[in-house]
Amino acid sequence: MTDRPLTLMAVHAHPDDEATGTGGVLARYAAEGVRTVLVTCTDGGCGDGPGGVKPGEPGHDPAAVARMRREELAASCEVLKISDLEMLDYADSGMTGWPNNDAPGSFWSTPVEEGAARLADLLRHYRPDVVVTYDENGFYGHPDHIQANRITMAALELTGLTPKVYWTTAPRSMMERFGEVMREFGEDLPEPDPAEAAALAEIGLPDDEITTWVDTTAFSGQKFDSLAAHASQGENIFFLKMGRERFGSLMGLETFVRVRDTTGAPVPENDLFAGLR
Repeated sequence: MTDRPLTLMAVHAHPDDEATGTGGVLARYAAEGVRTVLVTCTDGGCGDGPGGVKPGEPGHDPAAVARMRREELAASCEVLKISDLEMLDYADSGMTGWPNNDAPGSFWSTPVEEGAARLADLLRHYRPDVVVTYDENGFYGHPDHIQANRITMAALELTGLTPKVYWTTAPRSMMERFGEVMREFGEDLPEPDPAEAAALAEIGLPDDEITTWVDTTAFSGQKFDSLAAHASQGENIFFLKMGRERFGSLMGLETFVRVRDTTGAPVPENDLFAGLR
């Protein structure tokens, strides 16, 4: 037996991503004594600047935005009681089709092998029992999310380690509820073209394909506060607009697909550490 604590590593693309899909599990497992390690791959420099100034607009300074977002990420980690923060500090690649995608030093333009080698060093250091990242499409097609998946899976191959591996997802039933709530709160969303509508319909998974449903209701307040810590990006964080109480009722469940496992724990499961304790 070892006295090494159980360890969860979440590999995310940008500051604030840790809160949206995994804020609940990070807070819950920290409270249970699990070591929680957050790896943030980019500097978030393509986020909004002070006053909501957008990338490419006059006054948007990616370096200044990155510094501001690093401070916000530190505050979010404190809220979620994250044990260890590791930043790979690649340049934010921006959304699909942005010129930043192919800029030197951007995460998207970085060879997978390079990113994987750096992440492999962290895997060897922390030896996580559970690793969480995005699916192969980055949940919704963001280049940096896709790249985070690629380097995570490649890094695991490099190390030969065998943690349980999960990809974040959302049940289609929940996506439908989100759509209803966004309309309720008067979000004036442009009507997507047919191609965008088809892509949106593919986000998440049918409920019966989700392997892991983790109840984080008791930690929804921390999750809300961790999102709120990223105040500079508030315009882009719809969930904050619904208020703490409604947020807790909608965001108290986090769902995953288990893609690697050596424990044999049956699915569906309600604990990322099922079979490990």
